[in-house]
Amino acid sequence: MAPSTSLALLTDLYQLTMACAAHREGLTRHEGVFHLFFRKPPFKGGYTVTAGLETALDFLRDFRFDESDLAFLATLTGADSAPLFARDFLDHLAAMRLTVDVDAMPEGTLAYPHEPLLRIQGPIDQCMLLETPLLNLINFQTLIATKSARIAQAAKGEPVLEFGLRRAQGIDGALAASRAAYIGGAAATSNVLAGKRFGIPVRGTHAHSWVMLFDDEREAFAAYARALPNNVVFLVDTYDTLEGVRHAIEAGRTLRAQGRELLGIRLDSGDLAWLSIEARKLLDAAGFQKTVILASNDLDEETIESLKNQGAAIATWGVGTRLVTGHTEPALGGVYKLSAVRRPGGAWEHRIKLSEQLGKVSTPGILQVRRFFDAQGQLAGDAIFEVDTPEVGSIVDPADATRVKHFGATQAHEDLLVPVLRQGERVYTPPPLAEVRARTQSQLARLDASRKRILNPHGYPVGLTPSLHALKTRLVAEHRARAKGTT
Repeated sequence: MAPSTSLALLTDLYQLTMACAAHREGLTRHEGVFHLFFRKPPFKGGYTVTAGLETALDFLRDFRFDESDLAFLATLTGADSAPLFARDFLDHLAAMRLTVDVDAMPEGTLAYPHEPLLRIQGPIDQCMLLETPLLNLINFQTLIATKSARIAQAAKGEPVLEFGLRRAQGIDGALAASRAAYIGGAAATSNVLAGKRFGIPVRGTHAHSWVMLFDDEREAFAAYARALPNNVVFLVDTYDTLEGVRHAIEAGRTLRAQGRELLGIRLDSGDLAWLSIEARKLLDAAGFQKTVILASNDLDEETIESLKNQGAAIATWGVGTRLVTGHTEPALGGVYKLSAVRRPGGAWEHRIKLSEQLGKVSTPGILQVRRFFDAQGQLAGDAIFEVDTPEVGSIVDPADATRVKHFGATQAHEDLLVPVLRQGERVYTPPPLAEVRARTQSQLARLDASRKRILNPHGYPVGLTPSLHALKTRLVAEHRARAKGTT
């Protein structure tokens, strides 16, 4: 039998045990609304770039429990060694076809804490089963797209090449990271499989091993130039960096005599600021003003910003480990919370999760996000509101109810969550990845510079509409009183 390609078991066990309990208790006809969101932006930054939606839609399209999935689940046992899942529940899974509705922010959208990136509505057991895989698919790519955007921002328009394949977290992590890095702003990747699958431009040079293969660096450069005369970028720091630059210039002169050009040199170690400045002097003096200096070696946004402040003569940035691993932030920290329930034939009932930490109190209702723009088209603020109360004129800061921001009645705006699935069927065609990347750039161009700072960015206004804030406050008070037995 061919190996299974089903990903339905890409979930935590507790999702299945809850779905089983819902089935046994006759709750599968209850509907729920869940929102996927995060509580704080990664990297202490001023924005987050959404990514992973197309991958999630592909997962939802193919969601089925196949025979091998059910056979495995049948082997699981409880504490009494009896089967964990009864046959009728396994039969229910076998017949399950998604009928959920999903609304989502398009990839490449700037998002902020507590704003739903996805809204999932449908049978409660289906919504439960989708929690873990959706978080897995959205969290990581959003994290890496945000990291990439910050790195591209630090590079100030100079190309950023994603070189992280060898340091990525496995095959899936590498492909997802390459895709997300491109969305965030990377110009190309070294990952050839990602280039094939996603249409991302691929770029690369050669490794130190090529130089070490020969007895002499000059010979190594000459041989490489003969083999690939239309793609010559030399790695010059195998032995002595500035001598390597001089040897690259010699090979460049030979190329030029053949009607070709030395495209660039790469620095991968040492004092990149000083070496790039000295290398630039050598190249310019030899008539290679158009030869680009590319740098790599554990770069990230802070290092790039520092190098540029030092006057480094680097024009292209190869960023690997610290990009594809989301260096300094192991995960986005996205969560998936129930916010409304509807019994068969009934009305929607609000649900809220309380916490001793204000930031962990969830927002009830069926939510949408409206983004407002100022007269110049810049992002002015976001309102989180219930879809059945769409009148939005002001927002209340969830952390400080005395802080209220008002929007004009005719102020330009857009609602960020768009329909992507209806009754389990796709109603949204994901745009080409290049368009998603362009969306990121367009959104960032409309965000004030103070809110894009790498360090200590100015806050962006996001709040609840007054009616939603009042509802949330009332529910918090009611649930706390109920918990204390005072109602």
